[in-house]
Amino acid sequence: MVYFNNIPVYSYDIINTYPHDITAFTEGLVYESGYMYESTGKFNESTLRKVDLQTGEIIKLQKLDESYFGEGITIYKNKIIQLTWKSNVGLIYNKDSFNLINKFYYNTEGWGITHNDEHLIMSDGTDEIFFLNPINFKKVYSIKVHDEIKPITRLNELEFIRGEIYANVCKSNKIARICPHSGKITGWIDLKGLLSPKEYKNVGTLNGITYNTKNNHIFVTGKIWPKIFEIKLV
Repeated sequence: MVYFNNIPVYSYDIINTYPHDITAFTEGLVYESGYMYESTGKFNESTLRKVDLQTGEIIKLQKLDESYFGEGITIYKNKIIQLTWKSNVGLIYNKDSFNLINKFYYNTEGWGITHNDEHLIMSDGTDEIFFLNPINFKKVYSIKVHDEIKPITRLNELEFIRGEIYANVCKSNKIARICPHSGKITGWIDLKGLLSPKEYKNVGTLNGITYNTKNNHIFVTGKIWPKIFEIKLV
């Protein structure tokens, strides 16, 4: 095992690759029953979409209002919850129809969101992660994320996996594994080398994590990446 500042660093094996829309500026990703639910960003281009994992075909698409920059998503009790970046508003959809059924508001930026069944878990690009009541969306408490030396900021897309929060660190090839109680980094996942050097010249940053509970594999992609990768941690 490799360590960095006494924290283990994990690598990966690629189990499979799947096609990904190279126009999708990926901000949020959720896997469920063979489909990817994806939130894409950019003003006047943001979408919510349901995609067939195997083929990349878009099954359902909802465009956001041009004033919204789409961010992270999670699925909670048959609802899709989608954040927006600087509008201080979250969007709540029926998972099956994509009909917008409600909104909620927050006083930070919106970056990533996931849940642990009890709370919604939200990032805002700082070192703070917020735990929200899933009924009224009010803050219950928050944690500050840190390693052995310093705060860890720019926490972006989130996924709750086997009792830990996994977070993309914006503009890096790393995913942080975070203790949801203390905020301490329990591990780093180094995902450099997923794409070829030629492919990296034409894409944005790594962003998008989701989990397959049936086989303990993780799916990752990035902004305008040509592929979704199914990986196993090493």
